[in-house]
Amino acid sequence: MLKKVLIANRGEIAVRIIRECLDSSIEAVSVYSTADSQALHRIIASRSVCIGGPRAAESYLNINNIIEAAKGTGCDAVHPGFGFLSENSGFARACEREGLKFIGPSSGVIEQMGDKAAARKLMKKAGVPVVPGSDGVVCDAEEAVRTAETIGYPVLLKASAGGGGRGMRKAYNEQEVREGFSAASAEAENCFGNGEMYIEKLIENPRHIEFQILADSFGNVVHLGERDCSIQRRNQKLVEEAPAWGLSRDLRRRMGEAAVRAAKAAGYENAGTIEFVVDKDENFYFIEMNTRIQVEHPVTEMITGINIVREQLRIASGLPLGFTQDEIRFEGHAIECRITAEKVFDHFAPCPGRVEFIHFPAGAGIRVDSALYNGCEISPFYDSMVAKIIAKGNTRLEAVRRMRRALEEAVITGVETTLPVQHLLMYNQDFLRGSYDTGFIESHLPEILDIYEAAGGKNESV
Repeated sequence: MLKKVLIANRGEIAVRIIRECLDSSIEAVSVYSTADSQALHRIIASRSVCIGGPRAAESYLNINNIIEAAKGTGCDAVHPGFGFLSENSGFARACEREGLKFIGPSSGVIEQMGDKAAARKLMKKAGVPVVPGSDGVVCDAEEAVRTAETIGYPVLLKASAGGGGRGMRKAYNEQEVREGFSAASAEAENCFGNGEMYIEKLIENPRHIEFQILADSFGNVVHLGERDCSIQRRNQKLVEEAPAWGLSRDLRRRMGEAAVRAAKAAGYENAGTIEFVVDKDENFYFIEMNTRIQVEHPVTEMITGINIVREQLRIASGLPLGFTQDEIRFEGHAIECRITAEKVFDHFAPCPGRVEFIHFPAGAGIRVDSALYNGCEISPFYDSMVAKIIAKGNTRLEAVRRMRRALEEAVITGVETTLPVQHLLMYNQDFLRGSYDTGFIESHLPEILDIYEAAGGKNESV
């Protein structure tokens, strides 16, 4: 096993990885910015190193400082978590160059799968269904218009190096293609340093279904089932559940086989996710591969009993998977709510500040992943997600009821959060029926906010 791991991240995922390292008798070294000097991930690690100022570019995105911190503390591996540098091939390559094991796929695989246009080509070659679109990048707006007219409107303009909804525009006619291409390309250049674009047919309001995969260095690849991540706002996921409700057994089998085929085609190692969209006729299409652990991995852990972070550490240590596909069992149903510090009546603007009091739920089937504690500060410099509440039941309805209870019990004061909105969501009739897609929040959020406002806009009034 690895002996000492540097966690190149912050917040709840850093806390999660640190705890798993310590449970595996591996020393855990955390890095922190000057804004995170009192953060939980700094406090609980075996050792911590300050790597720069409060802005991410000065610290959590500073490759040189992170590498020096790892070398200076004698680490033999680096875990990137999610976000920040987790899908940065240059960071993975720097780790490889310095003899540090990058806990994830190789830099070459990250680079290949991070280029969405190249990934599409690879998936087509491997026989994995892809959304109809351009064969590769489109050079300019004129080519984008020609491609859109060939595949038919509406289309989706996507940054080749994009992610998280950045560098993405919908277009329903030629004018929107021209305007959207320039805007999306500029945004992608600013966010990712790469303004290349490609085009896909827009599958309107599909379901967003992703498969968790694990792959070792011996060529063994398995999937851990699927998650439905369709409840999104501005391409940011709010609620995830596993398994996806209402998938036929045949569709689930075919998607799982395609996910494994995709990972093998990429020469993948460690944990990753194959993301699909599923249309109204149950046609499914590959959209991208996330070459890292996902925010929503706990719902998969809850229904499989497989500790994904522990498996990451084992794989990085050169050990083979300890199970085959046939040995994986799926039991019950799990739902995750991402709690963010945001002002729901101010277009969900971030709400940093001091947490005055916090109480997290517990009891049967409840798990909470968070880095909050009483009196801690939520920084304005980073993502606004502050906690994940996960509920498991023997059935989907039991999981929903437990989530309702958990959200009612949870208390976070000092900052505004999305807790009450997600609580109301657990009573929505369409959600309860499992009748939702990626357009759900856009169509239902106004109604949910009206109910919340009528109740006084207070957690205890919900």
